[in-house]
Amino acid sequence: MPINFSSQTSIAHINWSESLNQLAQKFGPRTFASDGANESLTFNELNVFAHALAKVLTQNGIKSAEPVASLLPNHLDAIWITYGIKLNGAAEVPLNFSSTPDELQWCADVAKFKWIVTYENKRTQLTQLGFSVLSIEALRAEMDLQIKNDAHGVEVLPSVKSEDWGRILFTSGTTGKPKGVVYSHQRRWIAEQMLKASMPFVPQKGSKLLLMTPFVHGASLMTFAWADFGAEVVLLNGVDLPKITPLLESDALQYIFAPPTVLGKLIQGHEGRVFKGVKCIFTGTQPLSKGLYDKAHEMFGPVVRVTFGKSECVNPITVLTPEQTHDFYQTKPLPAGACVGWPQAGVEMKIVPRAELEGQEEADLGADRAQGEIYLRAPQMSCCLLNPDGVIEHEHEGWHATGDLGYFDDKGRLMLTGRIADVIKTGGYRVNPDEIELLLAGSAQWDTVCITSLASEYWGEVIIAVAEGVGAEWTQELNARLNALSKYKQPRILIDFKALPRNPQGKISRKKVRELVLSHYELLDGPYPKVQRLASNKT
Repeated sequence: MPINFSSQTSIAHINWSESLNQLAQKFGPRTFASDGANESLTFNELNVFAHALAKVLTQNGIKSAEPVASLLPNHLDAIWITYGIKLNGAAEVPLNFSSTPDELQWCADVAKFKWIVTYENKRTQLTQLGFSVLSIEALRAEMDLQIKNDAHGVEVLPSVKSEDWGRILFTSGTTGKPKGVVYSHQRRWIAEQMLKASMPFVPQKGSKLLLMTPFVHGASLMTFAWADFGAEVVLLNGVDLPKITPLLESDALQYIFAPPTVLGKLIQGHEGRVFKGVKCIFTGTQPLSKGLYDKAHEMFGPVVRVTFGKSECVNPITVLTPEQTHDFYQTKPLPAGACVGWPQAGVEMKIVPRAELEGQEEADLGADRAQGEIYLRAPQMSCCLLNPDGVIEHEHEGWHATGDLGYFDDKGRLMLTGRIADVIKTGGYRVNPDEIELLLAGSAQWDTVCITSLASEYWGEVIIAVAEGVGAEWTQELNARLNALSKYKQPRILIDFKALPRNPQGKISRKKVRELVLSHYELLDGPYPKVQRLASNKT
């Protein structure tokens, strides 16, 4: 029976401290997290470290709802630090470890944080930017003192107010400067309960979940849920094959969290292998192509689970179980768009038609499909958004306009067809780049292909295909695949780079890809457009 989360809307306080202390009492010396090699973190250590950090934050005058940033790589330190900030009651602001000074300043202007928890080698740069730094190295010394003083065990800290701000995430920034996304402590708690309730299994002792994506978003959400079951997470800094391969070969990994780009790298690194020990692969954040699904099925079996989540409303929004995912990818022909399943309990969704979408795209879907912008509201959704000028409320009656395009199929499943901001207008047509990328996904001749456009006086926009990590025959295979598309949808220019820019969630940023292209090439416009390398980039 689905959990009725509406009954939780009136809770006044949440005691994160008591909950974590109970987990430590229950699972104690059991390993909670490891790095796949030599380092590990037990439930007892997580509890002690997090409580000690919470006390240090309080001693520094940090109060409930005050924003506190963390600037950390995918390391076990990131786990107890996120718990420690939560126990204190502060509004955690997790930042991408590779952020530039300008990006950090923008995030600070939005979230209004002063304190940053990070490593000592970041202190000089951050203090010059005007931030107050709590270095992990210094914290450990203070924490050792706290731990000695707590000889009789961890002291349970007071509850936090449920309506206080508890976490501020940032949008990907693909359509402009990133916005802050505010979650109250209550909405954080509800999100964790919904994520656990929607799992297709109950993790057990010894169940290991592999996490490879930045901890600032999806990986941390999975970690919070996994902890409550007493299971173990393996946290890696990217697709680290020397650590991953032995775990797969020994059947030590039962579960993997891997968005399509990460799943593609994992499969490419083990081409031709078969691993039957994996019970479920959690994927989402971007469309999963038929080609990539088939490769995953061949390597791991029918274990891929698809979900839909956003910075503004974390998983689970919709879910497609492994069985349902497999059934969908056996459909011939596959319908337009990427299937992400059915809305979960408590999630409301609607499609709002947009006048500018009338015409070709709707015709492609068929007369019985109503495509438009996806709106949603849910108990785990963010409270509001932020920019440097202040709070941005959600739409009327609490609806969030996602900016995603889609429709519901005849079974009630949500089908994603792209982003409004990404729709390319070329020669009088509107083209969805996701449709082209899905066709091009999964090849030994390239790692990935991004579809974007360049401004053109002749065409309006010129569609270009920008490939990453290409082989010698990539253009021949690419053109052969593109022949399956209508002429107006086919990219007119093909370009390749060794690596393409990605946002903190690991997704390729079309905006930054376009900027990368224009930093190396200029467009020679006209009926047969082409690009010419800039003189400063000629070799």
